[in-house]
Amino acid sequence: MAESWSVLDTFEPNFRPLVVIELAKGTKEETVQWFTKRIVDKKANGGAQLLVKPLVMENGGENIYLVGASHLRLLLGAESVGLVKECNDNSMRTFTYSSRKTFKDFADDNHNFLTMAECQYIIKHELENLRAKDEKMIPGYPQAKLYPGKSVVRRLLTSGILVQIFPLHDREELKKLRHSWYGRVKVGYQPLDEIRCYFGETIALYFGFLEYFTFALIPMAVIGIPYYVFAWEDYDKYVMFATFNLLWSTVILEVWKRICAIMTYRWGTLLMKRQFEEPRPGFHGVLGINPITGREEPVYSSIRRQIRIYLVSLPFVCLCLYFSLYVMMIYFDLEQWALDYHEENESNFSSLMLFVPSIIYAVVIEIMNRIYRYAAEFLTSWENHRLESSYQNHLILKVLVFNFLNCFASLFYIAFVLFDMKLLRQSLATLLITSQILNQFAESLLPYWLQKRHKKRMKKRMCSLKTDTDLSLVEQVNLEKEMGTYFGTFDDYLELFLQFGYVSLFSCVYPLAAVFAVLNNITEIYSDALKMCRVYKRPFAEPTANIGVWQLAFETMSVISVVTNCILIGMSPQVNTLFPDSKMDLILTVALVEHLLLAIKFIMAFVIPDKPRDIQIKLAKLEFESLEALKQQQMKLAAESLKE
Repeated sequence: MAESWSVLDTFEPNFRPLVVIELAKGTKEETVQWFTKRIVDKKANGGAQLLVKPLVMENGGENIYLVGASHLRLLLGAESVGLVKECNDNSMRTFTYSSRKTFKDFADDNHNFLTMAECQYIIKHELENLRAKDEKMIPGYPQAKLYPGKSVVRRLLTSGILVQIFPLHDREELKKLRHSWYGRVKVGYQPLDEIRCYFGETIALYFGFLEYFTFALIPMAVIGIPYYVFAWEDYDKYVMFATFNLLWSTVILEVWKRICAIMTYRWGTLLMKRQFEEPRPGFHGVLGINPITGREEPVYSSIRRQIRIYLVSLPFVCLCLYFSLYVMMIYFDLEQWALDYHEENESNFSSLMLFVPSIIYAVVIEIMNRIYRYAAEFLTSWENHRLESSYQNHLILKVLVFNFLNCFASLFYIAFVLFDMKLLRQSLATLLITSQILNQFAESLLPYWLQKRHKKRMKKRMCSLKTDTDLSLVEQVNLEKEMGTYFGTFDDYLELFLQFGYVSLFSCVYPLAAVFAVLNNITEIYSDALKMCRVYKRPFAEPTANIGVWQLAFETMSVISVVTNCILIGMSPQVNTLFPDSKMDLILTVALVEHLLLAIKFIMAFVIPDKPRDIQIKLAKLEFESLEALKQQQMKLAAESLKE
């Protein structure tokens, strides 16, 4: 590295605000001075070596600071976080400051070499890695204890001193993105590269998966309509449909891996090394030395973490699962009451009442899912996972287990205990449609309406406000700091996962599920785009190479769907008539078909490569060049030692 952190000049004549820090009103002056000093201090002194300016307000009552960085500081930060950029020879390589001239579009005066999202990600990374060294408490707040290795930003947040940190929108770029993304109704692909440049790879990958999954559902929807219309009770005709469904679910997930690899290679995140992932901001422990990187970071006993997981988290999850099953049995009592009421009255009103228990249960499921989510987040944070990826994996596992049981247990009970296919179709349709309506309302329509109301109030309060393009920086910050916070793609992927379950688990009973899923996803693309651009604060970019553990979750769901569909087909009257004398022959035949289909799925998953051939060659070439460079470096060192 030609430049070092110790000699880095942080002076920047044209300060560009990238990130906003809001402190609580009435924060003590010594606390403000200490925190801002830690931000601007040199790396060697434990600082972040960034630029900070207070936002001057007319009333002077706000504690808001703008954070930026010099161009040189951002370039060195890009090397520190391991960003991958395109070189002049069209290959993708990890950026290093010493070899900066070899990267495409790089110039010393080109401040657009790094996207605004990448710059904000670098600043977030540096702020989150501000850790206490010798401080015992936050100056001015004796109750806010610190110890070596504790994240300063995390302690300020939990103490209520730091209200929030968020990246600023780029109004001009956002306007262009809105126009190309959802500004006009059109049939076409989303501008995923533009979304990635503005919001980062994680969000772009979610919208890419949502778009891909919607297109992949179309064949299922097209085939499902005639099956629904012409073969409603003829279960033996559903065998071909269910078989196609099961093979379809394997193919789309394998093809998605290839598409994902192409996109993330183009974006550079496929090459980013996860083994150098920094400790998450909420991770705490005694300050020690990482044996791999040699850097100072908190150390926490894995035994203590396992005790927390198995003696506290696991029993709590089991208790929640039991409560979910208890609520499910109450739902069946309501179903029986509605059925009895209908048999006694036989009216249009009583016919409508048959759907009321399912609708109420669908609403209760959504409420329980959301309450459990908060508990799962608290427990997973308390377990004190070192890496963000480990934290996310444990959180997703907790939430998926509960959501799967909460959403699908009643359907399994109806299918395999009550053997009521008519009630299964009715419950499946009601749960699917109700959950889609509730999700659209809760995730997009309600926040958008609240945001519009708030924006009107802000316009009345700020007499100087004319149009969006005339906003001053002060007015922009005031508007954005009151916007809702986007907490990541977790809920969005969870919604798609549950939708995939409704479509695939009981496809031979309700083939119309794919049609409703397609219609929902088309509106979901526009409503999610709207909430990202108009409802929520701009989220920090997060580099990612794939959809993570969600890929495994979808693949697991597809395996479960093989079992459920084979059993449902084996239970149909038409199939049972083929084995009038021996139920054992029927069971063995169903098991054989199920194993055969699973074998075909696993063979297809093995045969279809996860990465296209050209991507494999490029990755192998980069690995070969890295090994050659390391070999030459070792030979050079050996030659120098011989000379001595």
